[in-house]
Amino acid sequence: MTIELSAELIAAETAAWAEIQAGGLTVPTAHAEASGTPRLAVEEAVKQVVRHPEPAA
Repeated sequence: MTIELSAELIAAETAAWAEIQAGGLTVPTAHAEASGTPRLAVEEAVKQVVRHPEPAA
């Protein structure tokens, strides 16, 4: 199965990755620095909540 990726999507991800590599202050990076939590752990937790939210009670 081939996934078609648009040039715009690749450009957006490339720009985001370059900013992260340059130490750009993303929301997860800012939270990680403020809380002393590893950035990767914060990013994974945010992705989990956004992509797989708890069902409404």
